[in-house]
Amino acid sequence: IRSGIDILVGTPGRIKDHLQNGKLDLSKVKHVVLDEVDQMLDMGFAEQVEDILRVAYKKDSEDNPQTLLFSATCPHWVYDVAKKYMKSKYEQIDLIGKRTQKAATTVEHLAIACHWSQRAAVIGDVIQVYSGSLGRTIVFCETKKDANELALNASIKQDCQSLHGDIPQKQREITLKGFRNGAFKVLVATNVAARGLDIPEVDLVVQSSPPK
Repeated sequence: IRSGIDILVGTPGRIKDHLQNGKLDLSKVKHVVLDEVDQMLDMGFAEQVEDILRVAYKKDSEDNPQTLLFSATCPHWVYDVAKKYMKSKYEQIDLIGKRTQKAATTVEHLAIACHWSQRAAVIGDVIQVYSGSLGRTIVFCETKKDANELALNASIKQDCQSLHGDIPQKQREITLKGFRNGAFKVLVATNVAARGLDIPEVDLVVQSSPPK
């Protein structure tokens, strides 16, 4: 950063730290990209993003940086908030459109109703039937506690590991590498694994409760 850079990629908190410490000058920024914009403008990040962008943007100026916003999901409120950062002639590109079927057509969807006390046993059976001992499975849980308990449950016969926010980043990377390499076949995770992971050939994805 001291000797000058072309592209800076960072989390809002870290970028804000560098700004406050006088280590970053954003006055000459030409392009701003917000990835996963619905998360960036929600979840407590919005204020940090505002603080950062205030340095580079001037109200109603056509010389403001080009702004690119990306997200797999864009609720209506995102468009309203995003207009603050966009030029008046902004373009909206929707790769899904009005299709009601937004999941891949090659994926089969099943819903299984069961009592919560039977959930681990049912998930174990579903993995056995749809993924077997060779396929890869990701199971999503609501809480870290759920993820830990399910990963240790004897109902899941395959090798299994958990992934959630309490696990240090280095261990998370080791776990993901093992899952990609096939060292174990079942990954039980909270929504920490819901975005931005590139894992090939996952045969089965289980939501242990309906996603909120």
